Amino acid sequence: MTQDLILDHRSKSYPLTAAPCRAADIGRNKWNLLADDLAYPLAVIRRSALAHNIAWMQDYAERKGVSLAPHGKTTMSPELFAQQLAGGAWGLTFATIFQLAVGVEAGARRVIIANQVVCDADLDALDLLLTRHDGLRVWFLVDSLAQLALIEDWAARRGSGRRFDVLVEIGIPGQRTGCRTREEALALAAAIARSTAAQLGGIECYEGGLATCDSAHDAREVTALVNRVLEVAQACDAQQLFCDPTVMLTAGGSAVFDLVLPLLRAQGLSRPVQGVLRSGCYITHDHGNYARFLKQVERREGLDASLRAALEVWAMVQSVPEPGLALLTCGRRDISYDLEMPIPVRHAPRGARSPDAAPSGWSISALNDQHAYLRFDPAGPAPRVGDRVALGISHPCTTFDKWRWLALVEDDGAVTGAVSTRF
Repeated sequence: MTQDLILDHRSKSYPLTAAPCRAADIGRNKWNLLADDLAYPLAVIRRSALAHNIAWMQDYAERKGVSLAPHGKTTMSPELFAQQLAGGAWGLTFATIFQLAVGVEAGARRVIIANQVVCDADLDALDLLLTRHDGLRVWFLVDSLAQLALIEDWAARRGSGRRFDVLVEIGIPGQRTGCRTREEALALAAAIARSTAAQLGGIECYEGGLATCDSAHDAREVTALVNRVLEVAQACDAQQLFCDPTVMLTAGGSAVFDLVLPLLRAQGLSRPVQGVLRSGCYITHDHGNYARFLKQVERREGLDASLRAALEVWAMVQSVPEPGLALLTCGRRDISYDLEMPIPVRHAPRGARSPDAAPSGWSISALNDQHAYLRFDPAGPAPRVGDRVALGISHPCTTFDKWRWLALVEDDGAVTGAVSTRF
């Protein structure tokens, strides 16, 4: 947890001249983001935006009558998991058993592994976690008879009477995992119901691969997927294949999460539905990809504003070698670049203690391991060596995984806390 995280010379961007300190005590140093107290690049989370996002998404889920199990792979931060759970999250979501163990350590007792579990070592580990932690319940995805056979073979070789909680995954042709047809899904669900090593808790899908940021297209395609999942759920219910008094129906990335609500609030089954939304990137949001998708969500939902970008990576201008080009102290080791280049969002000249919005013509054209190429119009505002530039991101997941810790900062730049990551 935060109070146990020790920051020292082994922590990227922590001052080598500073004494080690607990993350919970970092505020005592009276450091400020724009006083150059810490080395650049520096990944920061704006505390006010973070708190807003956690509260906003929890309120949204509650208003819509669904449960929230945020995807923990976004941050892999025990401190942020604890904040989400304290904020009212029903549970957490992960992609691997390793991630699950981190979440359990942070206090999660209801977890969805939105992925297939297939190898002996992972099944052994899941069995151990379930044995060690009273009240822990974990559901993972199954999408084939072959995978179910692996689980049953594990149970036979281990002499285990464990029945794992599983969800049948409905997939999308040409994309990643999941049953492609209704017939395939129903055959699998019936086999799970007969199994002594697994029990069927519900149905799952992931709609994010359909999203294009065209609202009409996205609504049409996601609705078609929702209807496919509902047909399978209704057929499983009619055949009494579910194991619990409630049926779990779960979906939801961070791009078009509003469009899966009809699935999560489904009516017409013989038992109540536990609808679980699994968005993850909302916690810090971003300045690019998800910001564009969110504008579509806001239009569909009639919202004036919702999530706020909380995550930035600050860098310093280290060279202006020619007109129109500056090099920043930030590269692929420090910031997301998988969906698009970082986006200059703030600029603070050397010595300034409050930033301005970055000039609209500034852009990042390329990244090296340790450098960002900032392009600008030589006839317009120009960065100078020693200036500070805040870079916004697309897809926060792949910025978090580049940092062992991230500073929490107030709106005035004061560094008042820190969170750790466990990738």
